[in-house]
Amino acid sequence: MTTAPACPLCDADGGALIWRGAQLRVIRAEEAGFPAFYRVIWNAHAAEFSDLTPAERRHCMEAVAIVEQALREQLSPAKINLATLGNVVPHLHWHVIARYEWDSHFPAPVWAPPQRASDGAHEAAVVDRLPALHGLIRERLDRWAAQAGA
Repeated sequence: MTTAPACPLCDADGGALIWRGAQLRVIRAEEAGFPAFYRVIWNAHAAEFSDLTPAERRHCMEAVAIVEQALREQLSPAKINLATLGNVVPHLHWHVIARYEWDSHFPAPVWAPPQRASDGAHEAAVVDRLPALHGLIRERLDRWAAQAGA
C-alpha cells in the first residue's frame, strides 16, 4: 500500500481536514445539501478494505465509529449513513453522513435523485453546530490515538 499515481486521495486531503493520524484522516466533504458529510480516509493507498491487515481494519472501523458517535451526539440526525464505494476514487475511504428527514434526498441515498428542494434554513442550523462537532471529533480521536499508540 503506497501512493498510487494520479490518486486524488493520495495527492490531497480530499476535503476540509478535521483530524489526521498516522494511518488515517477525517475530512468534511463539501457536498451541497449535506452539511454534515464526512470521510474517514486511509492515508496509504489501498483500494479495498480487505487490503488492510486485520489490525488495520479494526483501527479504521474504530475511527468510523468515533466520528459516527460524535455526529449523533452533537447533531441528533434521523440516521447516519455509512458507505464505502470507491467506484470513482479507488482509494479506501468511508463516508459518514448525518441524514435528516428534511434533507433533499431523505430517505433515499445522497447519490439518488432529490426528493424535494434543499432546506437552507435547516442546513445553516447544522453548519452553525459544526465547530463544536469538529472539536469533539478531534478530542476523541486524539484520546483514542494516544491510548492505541497510533
